[in-house]
This record gives sequence, structure tokens and C-alpha cells, in this order.
Amino acid sequence: MPLPAPGRARRPLLRRLVSPLALALMLGGTLPAMAAQTGPAFVQVLAGAVSSDEAVAEWYRARGWQPLWTGEDGAARRAALLAALDTAPDHGLPAARYDAAGLRAALASARTEGDLGRIEARMTRAWLDWARDLTSGLLEPAKIDATIVREIARPDPVRLLNAMAQGEPDRVLRDLLPKSDAYVQLMKARLDLEAAMQADGWGPAVSGGGLEPGATGPGVVALRDRLIAMGYLAPTATAVYDRALQTAVMGFQRAHGLPADGVAGGDTLAELNKTPAERMASVLVAMERERWMEIDRSGRMIWVNLPDFTAQIIDDGRVSFRTRSVIGREDTDRRTPEFSDMMDHMVVNPSWGVPRSIIVGEYLPLLQRNPNAVGHMQIVDRNGRVVSRGSVNFAAYTARSFPFGMRQPPGDSNALGKVKFMFPNKYNIYLHDTPSKSLFAHDKRAYSHGCIRLADPFDFAHALFRTQSDAIEEEFNATLKGGRETPVKLEKKVPIHLVYFTAYPEAKGRIGYRRDVYGRDARLWAALTDAGVVLQSVSQ
Repeated sequence: MPLPAPGRARRPLLRRLVSPLALALMLGGTLPAMAAQTGPAFVQVLAGAVSSDEAVAEWYRARGWQPLWTGEDGAARRAALLAALDTAPDHGLPAARYDAAGLRAALASARTEGDLGRIEARMTRAWLDWARDLTSGLLEPAKIDATIVREIARPDPVRLLNAMAQGEPDRVLRDLLPKSDAYVQLMKARLDLEAAMQADGWGPAVSGGGLEPGATGPGVVALRDRLIAMGYLAPTATAVYDRALQTAVMGFQRAHGLPADGVAGGDTLAELNKTPAERMASVLVAMERERWMEIDRSGRMIWVNLPDFTAQIIDDGRVSFRTRSVIGREDTDRRTPEFSDMMDHMVVNPSWGVPRSIIVGEYLPLLQRNPNAVGHMQIVDRNGRVVSRGSVNFAAYTARSFPFGMRQPPGDSNALGKVKFMFPNKYNIYLHDTPSKSLFAHDKRAYSHGCIRLADPFDFAHALFRTQSDAIEEEFNATLKGGRETPVKLEKKVPIHLVYFTAYPEAKGRIGYRRDVYGRDARLWAALTDAGVVLQSVSQ
């Protein structure tokens, strides 16, 4: 049978195939009288369907159970929401969670007030889930990794329902989108990676133990082709590891946190041979992390990306200072946590109050064997007064009962170096100098007990305090030479963000990738896939 012509000729066929109610819902026009009224069946079904969420139930009760989606004025809201839900894969969110296809099918088959009540409740749930996930993330990160202690502000469901009831639907939905430039660039990277996946990747993996400038052969050709496919090298037919190829390798290395020596050694090839699917997982996890961090990026902030092993001062979106960092060891109880806080002062010539975990886990056993061990440390009582070692029987105490603290006074060998930067927090994490400068020569720098060591702490201090003093270097040096422990207050507190991005936009919008040093991204990706996120939703 030939298909009916578009326009009026098609409407009679639609009317024969579906009910008047379903037709009105599908076409977005005026609903039949049954749908326009909130009859007992509609109210009973809707009330039962939302009863498990008291805030939602109360919202509907307060408006006399008038529908938000299935009433006469709900067509624009339905259309806008369903269109938004169709974009879930663009955001790395699970389309099945919001079930736009199922909602459309339910709308098409609706015949009774009870059907409308169920659809009303389902669309409200989809709206609240979508708004929550897009603005503050799909996951509860602390439940997946206890060292992700970021405070996440979830949207108020009543505010969301009022916004949709009172506002222009398309605008309300647009206002939900994450605002950061980084999120937009990650979305673009997702599209590029999806295109690479659909084109069967970036070509064959580069085999061999390593390649150096001057080399020739199949490995060089594979290296060349892969760098071209990734956008690091302009198209060329060279089969020699020439200067252009070396420069491209260096660009790749810089974008992946590797020493930029231009030699395609084992670490470089390991990163080079990562598949688009592996990079896509990193990007989707980064998008989820961005959704947790709807922060004000104007003005000044300190940004410490743990797997990048750097600390940056950022002013109005521009990096004004950058230094290498050392982060916590990979041991479970030494990993640096992720959180945001406010830096409010620095301490010049700091003493080191040894954390309790280090006292009883490392130093007490030494003192029990030899009371004169770790002689550079002072034993202090609860009031901070120095206690003579000869007066303490260390062997009489256990890790639980040991009543003393330990402190290292200011000095050249102090574990905190000459300055520390404070944002008081319950995790006892701060930024500081260190006498162990050799560790900064490593490209992977996870060596501390959890705090963050800076390669250039004096320059960091100058950059941080320059806004409140034109003579900060002279003032800082004078305080330093004084040798006394001296706190210096920031006149305006500075937000500090300890973050963990293995994929993040760098110069000119290119995505930089880092190794998952703590395995956090692997755990988050597993949780996202368990929640229904897939790599190629759009193309499937």
C-alpha cells in the first residue's frame, strides 16, 4: 500500500491507528476533555506513583494534582524534555536511565486517565534525574572511592519543578548545561574520539621496544601514521624518523605528561598505543568530574591536578604561575584526597607537627627500640610543651595509648622546608616546600605522606601574595632570614581545588592525558558503565 501524502491526507490514517488521546499527545495539540481534567483515576495513579518522594508528592498536592506534562499546556514541556533526553550520550550519560524512547511509546499508547497518571510521574522522574545528573553528576563519588571527598550540591527538586512549571521550557533546559569552557571542550573531544572509533581507530599499534631519531623501517611508518591520525603530525610520506617526526613525538609527550625528549621509548609507546576507546573512557570520566565542580572560575584560584603533578595559580582563566608538585604515595592511606577549600595564609619557617598516623606508625616503633632515635624531633605533651625523652618509657605505650605528640622545629632539614601554604581542613593537607628536591626530577611524582610538595615554593609565595604587596619578595626574604615561625595572612582568601583529571583541555583546546596514578578513574569508569554509560551510544 503506498504511503499517504504529507499534511492533511496523513491525519485520518493516524486517527484510525491510535486513540484520540494518544494522537493529541503525539501531535502536541489540545488534549481531549478526558486528558484536560484531573479526574479521580489520574489523581489516584499519580499520587501512588510519586508517593515514595515526599517533596514531589507535596508539590503535586499543593497544586491540586494538576499535571505538568500531560495537561493542555504540557506539549511544549514534553517536546523540550524529550529532545533534551535524546542528547544524553553527548554528555556521557546513560540514555536508558531517562528512557525517552519508552516515554514516547507510552505517550503513543495512552488511552486512560490512569495511563496519563503513570506518564506524568515518569516524565517528572526523568526530568528530576536529568537535571540532577547534568548539573551535579550521575555518581556519588565518595561511595566509589573514599578519597574523593568533594562536596556536591544536588539541585532542589521543588525548585526544578517550579522552574519547569513557570519558565520557558527550552530556556530552563539550556540553563542546566555545565557552563565551563572545559566541559564544552571535553564534549568536542568525545565527538572526535567517537569518530576515531567508528573509523577503526588511529591505525596499527606501534610495535618494538622503542624508536629514536634516525631510525627507519615499519615501526617508524606506524609511528608516523599514528601521529598523523592523532593530529600531531602533518601528512607526510617520510619513512625516516626525521626532525618533523621528532617534533611531533615531543608534542605528543608534552600532551601526555611525559619527558619531551623526542624519543619514542617504552612509556611514550605505551601512551601512543592507547585506543580511542580508552581515551574516551578518560574523557567521559572527566566530564563527570566537571559536573561535580560547577565552580566560579572567575577571579583567582589555585588548581592542583594530582595526576599532572603540578600546582597552578589561575587568574580569570589564565595560568599565571605553574610549578611541579609531589603528591601522596600510591599506598591506600597516603593518597592525596580530592576536595576544594579556601587558602587563607602561609607560614614562613614552619615547624612540623607530625601527624598522629606517622607518629604511631613509623616513629613510635623506632623510639621503643632506641629512645634517642629521630633525634631531630621534639617530644611534646598535650599543651605543646617539650618533654625530655629521658622521662618517657616509650616501651610502656601502644599506638592507641601513646599520649605525646612530635614536632620538628624550623630549620634547613625541616620536612616542610621553609614555607607552607595553609587551607585548614580535616584531612591535614597543605602545600609546602621540601628539602628533598631530587624527587622533582622524576616524571611520576607520588612520594609524600599525602601533602603536596612544591618545586618552586618561594616563587609560588611571591605570585600568591603579589596582589597585596608590591614588595612581597623583599618582605618574604626578610621574614625567611629571621628564622622564626611566622604566619602571613592572605587579605583575600583564594579558592584551592585539589582535582584528579586524567583528561583535560590544555593549550589551544587540545586534550592532555595523564596516567591514572591512583586508579581512581578506573573505578569511576566501572561505576559509570554499571550505571549504563556506554562508549558509542550515539552510533549504536
